[in-house]
Amino acid sequence: MKRSTNLLSATRSPIAKRAYSSEMANALVQVSQNIGMGSAAIGLAGAGVGIGLVFAALINATARNPSLRGQLFSYAILGFAFVEAIGLFDLMVAMMAKFL
Repeated sequence: MKRSTNLLSATRSPIAKRAYSSEMANALVQVSQNIGMGSAAIGLAGAGVGIGLVFAALINATARNPSLRGQLFSYAILGFAFVEAIGLFDLMVAMMAKFL
């Protein structure tokens, strides 16, 4: 009968094996993914503020010059689309940080 003389298995105690188990590694990966997703999603607050500023400017400009309401509204929708696109790109990065 051959006895295995694996130095690594001979020197590690069961406690040391548990400290480096794959369960612990998987848990650390999950935690780091969640932290990354949360920190990436903070940019969505900026998109919300930007959308609020776009429509606040629309209301202010319409109050100053009501005859340009249609043109101002089309510019506001364009600004809304740009700000929302940045928010969606940020959300995409957050989801990629979590699931890839």
